[in-house]
Formats: sequence, structure tokens, C-alpha cells
Amino acid sequence: MKHFSDLSVPTASFSPDGLASGGENITRAVISVLVDNESGVLARVVGLFSGRGYNIESLTVAPVEGGGTRSRINIVTSGTPEIIEQIRAQLDRQVPVCRVANLTTLGPHIAREMVLVKVVSTGEARTEALRIAEAFRARAVDTTASSFVFELTGASDKLDSFIELMRPIGLAEVSRTGVAGLTRGPRTL
Repeated sequence: MKHFSDLSVPTASFSPDGLASGGENITRAVISVLVDNESGVLARVVGLFSGRGYNIESLTVAPVEGGGTRSRINIVTSGTPEIIEQIRAQLDRQVPVCRVANLTTLGPHIAREMVLVKVVSTGEARTEALRIAEAFRARAVDTTASSFVFELTGASDKLDSFIELMRPIGLAEVSRTGVAGLTRGPRTL
């Protein structure tokens, strides 16, 4: 088994404006990892991030091949381009990892997530919640006399906007899936 305790990783300190101390922009990256579906793999992948002090903004994992022999892990993280590349390279060195791709740098890609949003409201606020949901093409998957649960799928910023608009109306609870991503066109992981 490969260990990364002996790998040197440059660390960056970040200023309040989101720039690394060297003046580099912090970028958000969607990294897809195809792994053997076996016990402990997810812990090793997550351990790489925690051991180096990298943040995982979103994480999804599920079997993707027939027979459940392989799983795909989608990780959203952020850092300088050098740090993102270092994360990708370190993931690629892991023993149960079959392939790693930074979808953000591969070119056009699709990254979507799903959210369930519970809104508790009555009267005009209830009508406003339905109007906003319709504008975002959210589906009401549960309705009571005083609440809705909306389901919405799309890009993360679209979901963020929907949640923020529901906040003053009576946002009660949010559950998100995390990002799932694929490259556009014939290219595969």
C-alpha cells in the first residue's frame, strides 16, 4: 500500500479576499475518482484530504459498474491550481484508485446535484413559495396545510439561489446530495 506521509505538499495561507498569499486565485474543482468497490476505500480517500488539511465541499459515492465492482467518487474542493493538481496526483497514487480526473480542467463538463428543501409557511408566503418553485422548476414532493418539501436538481449555484430565496419565506430544512459530474462528449473517466 502506498502512503503519502512522505509526500511534500505546499500549503497556502489565504487572505480574506480569497487569494493565496502568493496572489493566486483559489479555484473550485470537481474531481471524479473511479475506485475498486471495497471496504475502507472511501476512508483512505477522505484521509488524504484530512491529513493534508484540504477541505471537501461536497462528496458523493456510489457503485457505477455492473456487479458493483467499481464505485465513482465525486469530490468538490477548492485551492490554488497547484494544490488541486497535487490532490489529483495524490489520489491517482492510491492503490484502490483506478482513474482520477479533474473535470474542471478537462473541458466542458456537467456537474449537478439534487436538493430537498422544506418550507413552512402559510398565507401569501405559501403562494410566494409555490411561485418561486415554479420559476426554478422545482417539484413539490410533499405538501401539507403548512409546509412543502421541494425537490430541485441543477447546478450548485442554482440550488444556492433557490435556498436563499426560500429563507425569508419560511425555510425550515435543507438536504443536499452533493455534486455528480461527467465530462461532455465521448470522453470518459
